[in-house]
Amino acid sequence: MTSRFFTRPLYSGQRLNHLKAGVHGVDSRIKLCGTKRKTDEASHMDTPNFLGNPMYEQDDVQAHTNTKDTTVCQDHSISPFSTQCYLSVIDNPSSPWNLFSLSSCGPKRMKRTVSMPQTTVDTSSLLDGVNVNIRRTSSTNSLPKLRFRDHVMTYTQRYLAAEAIEDAILENRPTKNEGNVDGMHLVQLLISCAEAVACRDKAHATNLLAELRANALVFGSSFQRVASCFMQGLTDRLALVQPLGALGLVAPTTNLSSIGSEKKEEALRLVYEVCPHIQFGHFVANLTILEAFEGESFVHVVDLGMTLGLPHGQQWRGLLDSLANHHGQSLRRLRITAVGTCVNRFHVIGDELEVYAQKLGINMEFSYVESSLEKLKPEDIKTYENEVLVVNSILQLHCVVKESRGALNSVLKIIHELSPKVLVLVEQDSSHNGPFFLGRFMEALYYYSAIFDALDAMLPKYDTRRAKIEQFYFAEEIKNIVSCEGPNRVERHERVDQWRRRMSRAGFQAAPVKLVAQAKQWLAKLEICEGYTIVEEKGSLVLGWKSKPIVAASCWKC
Repeated sequence: MTSRFFTRPLYSGQRLNHLKAGVHGVDSRIKLCGTKRKTDEASHMDTPNFLGNPMYEQDDVQAHTNTKDTTVCQDHSISPFSTQCYLSVIDNPSSPWNLFSLSSCGPKRMKRTVSMPQTTVDTSSLLDGVNVNIRRTSSTNSLPKLRFRDHVMTYTQRYLAAEAIEDAILENRPTKNEGNVDGMHLVQLLISCAEAVACRDKAHATNLLAELRANALVFGSSFQRVASCFMQGLTDRLALVQPLGALGLVAPTTNLSSIGSEKKEEALRLVYEVCPHIQFGHFVANLTILEAFEGESFVHVVDLGMTLGLPHGQQWRGLLDSLANHHGQSLRRLRITAVGTCVNRFHVIGDELEVYAQKLGINMEFSYVESSLEKLKPEDIKTYENEVLVVNSILQLHCVVKESRGALNSVLKIIHELSPKVLVLVEQDSSHNGPFFLGRFMEALYYYSAIFDALDAMLPKYDTRRAKIEQFYFAEEIKNIVSCEGPNRVERHERVDQWRRRMSRAGFQAAPVKLVAQAKQWLAKLEICEGYTIVEEKGSLVLGWKSKPIVAASCWKC
């Protein structure tokens, strides 16, 4: 806090007004969803109107019901405001997330009371913008049961209260970073819209989406761009929700992913060239495979998904180069088997790889299995005796993670029966498969905000490559996470800890990846931009952006 902050001190009357605004969510300047909030009747706090005000959360109800500090909508979604981890941890100081520190900086509680409460306020802390201590003492434990709408309004009012206090502080601070205020407003709109969609309030959600369309610009700031993707996902989900009283979502009549295959293929190629995510997975996998093939004559790689059908088989070209340089004398035959439904791409990739291997003097055989991972059978993959087998999975297994876990268990069982020397698993390191919509929404917003922030550092604002990467690749993932449910939701990313538990239950043992030094050297040679990090976490290698995990690579043995 600089001395300049105190050049315009608040008078006691102004402090009291700001305090009332913070406590009761009353401030004529504060708008939510384009409408002004009316002043609460603070003078009647000991009347039934005060009891009906859901802003004041009381611990006594929690003591009787043993419920956690969460908000439950009709789809049993957990409110994002019940935890501070989502709203305060993006490393970028200019990020709009950091403007929420006031509303989530500590376990402060606002308690309900029946009689006139006593309020204790530290007015000096109000100017500092931190540690605002507002405490009300309760005089009875007999309170009416809160209803569904009360829970929703509780956090809406609390959000307004925090914003009112922030506004009182910002008006005395030098005007800087106008984009931060816009970003904070976008976060507020997105969360409010997600809650309205979760509660099936179509009218309110439609109004919020209209405001989001006007503010979430495709070629705006990094957060405006990611907000536009989430706005698209919320629009799709709102079109599928049923009225109140019905269950679930309406089955989509058309495929929500309407992007043409050519555009998707181009976007995937650009992601590979610009972002280090896929290249990182290929680097770790190839080093692990080379170690497994050391001194072997007959080797076999089973590639699940063939990296989404990435053109030219980029990963295996690098492996062929390394095999020619280090294993040319002992290697007699290399077999690569691709598993997936992109048969046309597999044909092209296989022909290109065989020609490339012939130039290097390597005997290579390419084959493919036309099958999705869910329908894969053990007999589909042919193996020979005295052949070392390695299974490679780059951003693939999360697509078969379902609510019942049967599909994934089936795939892991088939892989285990093949007895590979090593299984390389590379997946997005984020929790986008939670049972509750609002929780997934907040996790995804945090995760993809970091990715879009990295893109902002790597590419200019109006670069067409950046627009294609954002709208044709990452936006498709976001829309699938936000708008789809059931078998249509395939982007079920999970954290590396959850993958450890899944793999252990399937009979696999972790093989620590000891490649931190090599991976950091590889990252330095890319010379993309500062901000990317590589760390070792419990035997796995994790690529992150400013300490936010993005992709994790792990190895497993039978």
